[in-house]
Amino acid sequence: MPWETIKFNDGNVIPGIGFGTWKIPTGHTTVDQVDQAISVGFSHIDTAQAYRNEEEAGKAIRESGLSRNEIFITTKYSGLNGLGIEESIRNSLNNLGVQYIDLYLIHHPRLAVPDIPTAWQQMEGLRGAGLVKSIGVSNYAIKDLEILLASAKIKPAVNQIILHPYVWAQQEPLVKFCHDNGIAIEAYSPLIPVTTLPGGPVDKPVKNITKRLNATSDQVLLAWAKSKGAVILTTSSKKHRLEGYLAAGDIALTAEELKAIDEAGVAGGKKFTAQTVVRRFALVLFAGAVGFGICSYLGLDVL
Repeated sequence: MPWETIKFNDGNVIPGIGFGTWKIPTGHTTVDQVDQAISVGFSHIDTAQAYRNEEEAGKAIRESGLSRNEIFITTKYSGLNGLGIEESIRNSLNNLGVQYIDLYLIHHPRLAVPDIPTAWQQMEGLRGAGLVKSIGVSNYAIKDLEILLASAKIKPAVNQIILHPYVWAQQEPLVKFCHDNGIAIEAYSPLIPVTTLPGGPVDKPVKNITKRLNATSDQVLLAWAKSKGAVILTTSSKKHRLEGYLAAGDIALTAEELKAIDEAGVAGGKKFTAQTVVRRFALVLFAGAVGFGICSYLGLDVL
């Protein structure tokens, strides 16, 4: 495949692109879409307890015919039903129908209860027990990582964060911090400039590049995210789009093109900050995963 694997700080490797299952309706839809992703060549499936589709994702993985070592599975501790980390991982293993998880993440720093060091110690215990191969975090800011690293025996393999041109100015220091500390970056929502915020400043440089490369805007944005050293997470219900995403691994942007996208992202990003997006995501996550009560406990407004 055109997307290279990326080596973690623990020696394990992850495919450079993964199929995300957030927002996919549960039931047959999840099974069908995960099956389609695997059939076109995706070997990395990303789910979470909060998505409530682990069981369906696991069914599609089992029915794919792939051996366990041919598929990379990520899931996340989301505080579902108020359960702790150790109980939740066993539920995820049962739901997915596997003996181990390739990558297990704490979905948000506010889920690190009672505190970040204690929660991370529990994650380290899961790896020691052989239930997970690699452990990491999601949506952690620099301050959160500094607290974690101060007492960690095992560094996070990954920090999964929102990453696209409109949040690059805010996320660049975090990306650099992670790279400096040997923590891989996973980029979710890299296609927001075309899926959610079309018509912004990023459109012009992206369209110019599509003409030069005879590529789609989606492919250009994935190539941009890849240039930042990130593992890519993306999704689609359309087979031809998934095939295009995989083909984007061969695309290389010039330094001038990357600079043009970065600058356009800064121009359009003033109204769209990473912090705002992550906060909105947290509201959805907590409301969907553990209900109104825990949202109030965590000091979150329920919209």
